[in-house]
Amino acid sequence: MMDDNVRDLGWLSLDLDGHYLLVDIGANLTNRKFAKDLDSVLQRARDSGVCKIIVTGTSINQSKEALRLARLHPDILYCTIGVHPHEAKTWTDDCETTLVEMASSSECVAIGECGLDYNRDFSPRDVQQEAFEKQIQIACDFKRKGLNRPLFLHERDAHDDFVRILNKYHAQLPNVVVHCFTGSYEEAMKYLEMGFYIGLTGFLAKFKSDNSLVKMLEEKKLPIDRLMLETDSPYCFPNTRGSKLPTKVKEILTEKSLNMLNRYSSFQRNEPSSLPVTLEIVSAYLEMKPEDVALKTTLNSLKFFGLS
Repeated sequence: MMDDNVRDLGWLSLDLDGHYLLVDIGANLTNRKFAKDLDSVLQRARDSGVCKIIVTGTSINQSKEALRLARLHPDILYCTIGVHPHEAKTWTDDCETTLVEMASSSECVAIGECGLDYNRDFSPRDVQQEAFEKQIQIACDFKRKGLNRPLFLHERDAHDDFVRILNKYHAQLPNVVVHCFTGSYEEAMKYLEMGFYIGLTGFLAKFKSDNSLVKMLEEKKLPIDRLMLETDSPYCFPNTRGSKLPTKVKEILTEKSLNMLNRYSSFQRNEPSSLPVTLEIVSAYLEMKPEDVALKTTLNSLKFFGLS
């Protein structure tokens, strides 16, 4: 049953054309795969009901580009400003000053993508930790000044160090989202205990029914008031044609969402217009109406990032 808060704001769940109203909290639109047709990509996002997209900053240069795009498309784009753990090896003392300056812009709604990635170790682990901690400090400083710059975080195979570093600042932290979460039950419970939000992508379509993330959704271990949706474009394509999707998921997928997915997204390039499919997959596992999940996750995103 829809709670009172959801019912009172039910007008948000569908737009006038019957689309879900969604926020894509993480899309890598600075990727060169979008260089030639970004205007069309954004129009398709609007046509699919994605009303706001947060462009992810992953390095100094990519953060500058994310900010530029957000200024070019103020009706739909915002950005994060940060240095991804893969790029931590590029961190210098000047990075902090540059990030603070860019993050002070109204188009910036979060610090990140930052964190730790021990899966590929593209940057030395001690360097990753230093860059991560510096960016946490930046976000905490913004909070002390009364400015909303939550943390948009990446963690892969680095849970213990990730939690240890964040715990050093726990009382000072702004809101935190662990984006593109694919971790274990224990990791999810720890993040929820710490008050963090969880970002879910089309990567869900890759999992079998016995996957821990799927089970957490089915067993209502991931509360919907802590969930947000993202495409992580051009990555994390939701492959609805794979054999791993259970029947209950395939049955909830709408023709409208599938048409947009199959016409414009692929393994080579996912795009924000695929977000309704991820919404429907999450809804199937939660055993909730997609309209209700759209409403709640969109409200979560608007409040978390301070979007109008």
